[in-house]
Amino acid sequence: MIFRMGELFCGPGGLAYGAKLAQNRDGTQTILHTWANDIDKDACETYRYNICPDRPESVVTCDVRVLDFSSLMPIDALAFGFPCNDYSIVGERKGLAGEFGPLYQYGIKALAQFRPMWFLAENVGGLRGANDGFAFQKILRELQSEGYFVTPHLYRFEEYGVPQTRHRIILIGIRRDLDLKFHVPSPASYAKLDNTCRKALEDPPIPPDAPNQESTRQSDTVIQRLAYIKPGQNAFTAQLPPELKLKVRGAKISQIYKRLDPNKPAYTVTGSGGGGTHMYHWSEPRALTNRERARLQTFPDSYLFCGSKESVRHQIGMAVPCLGARILFEAILNTFAGIPYDHVEPNL
Repeated sequence: MIFRMGELFCGPGGLAYGAKLAQNRDGTQTILHTWANDIDKDACETYRYNICPDRPESVVTCDVRVLDFSSLMPIDALAFGFPCNDYSIVGERKGLAGEFGPLYQYGIKALAQFRPMWFLAENVGGLRGANDGFAFQKILRELQSEGYFVTPHLYRFEEYGVPQTRHRIILIGIRRDLDLKFHVPSPASYAKLDNTCRKALEDPPIPPDAPNQESTRQSDTVIQRLAYIKPGQNAFTAQLPPELKLKVRGAKISQIYKRLDPNKPAYTVTGSGGGGTHMYHWSEPRALTNRERARLQTFPDSYLFCGSKESVRHQIGMAVPCLGARILFEAILNTFAGIPYDHVEPNL
């Protein structure tokens, strides 16, 4: 069976690429891109180039609030990583009261209109505590009220072989009338994978002509500061001389000028932030390139990101790791094929 999938808030295609690679254990079920939507023009161009170059018109660039749902083709599956800005622990955490917090409702709208057999929704771990926990429970109830059995879980992607500490809430729903239940795939079989950032960035080496490999020019001050910061340390935990210390009051963000530890997964790849937030190599006095960040998000080197360097950084940071997406989609396909797999109890 081929599941036709639509996607809202598609970004550059982390979920879509994982879906493109996914198949159930006996190879009888796959996922086919049908349509996608995002407000970010560059992200849509990236998606078109890598996911559906033969059907560029299937990616609609517009605000989801003005998207004409009636113009979209029927689907069997829906994916939507609804905006996390108002749920992230970094920020004002307005939750449902923010500009972006209510946008999950367009995923609900798509479920009501298309009645897909299953869906996958994604957001940051901070969703649990937004609006004192009310937001998460409200979203969960509304998804269930559309006739879906929903399995929410906080996935720690580093436990599934992703070379990055990235924790995300994923809600997977299957239409109740299908009488199937999704199970959270066990991370146990991925425990022996080498998910260190050294492995991700050096084995194999990044080709010299790989796209999005432009370096960031570092000032002399930053180079001098990094010389005192050891792998795994940041600007506040390292022993810096007075002239190189940051003049920061209040909260001291742990990722400021933080060097990667080559023997561990990277810390979370982010899509925005000023000086000191670009992720820093463990031995070279520089920020990572966008291609290196893309590797930590498990995109292949052939995956071309469109737009300016800062736009590409944003796209990569907002994406779902392709490997994590593939694992989840394959668990869904195995569920529909009736193929058992090792699983754990949901933690939410």
